[in-house]
Amino acid sequence: MPGAAASPPLSAPGLEELRGRIAALAAGASLETAARRPADIDAYRDQIDAGRDVYVNHLPGESYHEVIAAAARLARAGFNPVPHLGARNFTGFTQLRDCIERLAGEAAPRQVLAIAGDVAKPAGPYASSLDLLATGLLQENGIARVGIAGYPEQHARIGDGALWAALSAKVALARKSSIELYIVTQFCFEAAPILAWIARLRASGIGLPVRIGLAGPASLRTLLVYSLRCGIGASVRALGADAASIAHLVTQTGPEPILRALAAAPETEREIAGLHFFPFGGVRRTAAWQRAIARRRFGMEPGGAGFRVDYRI
Repeated sequence: MPGAAASPPLSAPGLEELRGRIAALAAGASLETAARRPADIDAYRDQIDAGRDVYVNHLPGESYHEVIAAAARLARAGFNPVPHLGARNFTGFTQLRDCIERLAGEAAPRQVLAIAGDVAKPAGPYASSLDLLATGLLQENGIARVGIAGYPEQHARIGDGALWAALSAKVALARKSSIELYIVTQFCFEAAPILAWIARLRASGIGLPVRIGLAGPASLRTLLVYSLRCGIGASVRALGADAASIAHLVTQTGPEPILRALAAAPETEREIAGLHFFPFGGVRRTAAWQRAIARRRFGMEPGGAGFRVDYRI
């Protein structure tokens, strides 16, 4: 019996097609916000298009009550809240159940992002997002769509083998349950490691949708600080060789070159489900920049490395 026909190869897009791809990627992008600044959410109506996915951080030291309050406020403002659930932040089953039940009742999220959480020692029995998924609490409360983290440049503290074993275990668990997994990647500053990682993912038989994490526009100083904090790998070199220059450090820079490279890649239409922006330069700035690109308020030249965005905050 003949096998399925192979998909035809995709050619690189022309300039106008490339503009369209860039605008489409930006139009469907998600953002995130801090749980501790719920008052900022009231201003998002003027900054972010209604119906946008807005993720809510669950940082070390933050109460899950703050995450619930921020998610509920986002829902009331007309957005789709996507709360982070940091497994290592929970002291036990009772606390985790209370969080998920209240999230379902007060914010009704369509999805959550399950992560280990950036703390060295777990507060309770959950050391990883796999531990959290295995409780079954999300499915019991009607939350079947769950994002998990992906690391194109590997993790600063977890070895490559352990990362891939954990990912395979999550995929296996999801296949036995009603969980619909997708991946949100850590940010980096070059397209090549992202595309290579996705290719490795597919070669391993993992077909999960992938949302590519990118750092929104910010000063180089800010980007370098977050890069060190998050353990970003070799792609940080793309920020510029003259990073030691004080003038260069305060210059605002965005992910235009990597966004253009991702949009130009033949694999993009098949393999990238969307983008996720980390607003290190502020939600307001990132939202204005993203909206301008989605509305094609940007210029680009043939053969260029990036593009020029017309936005103001």
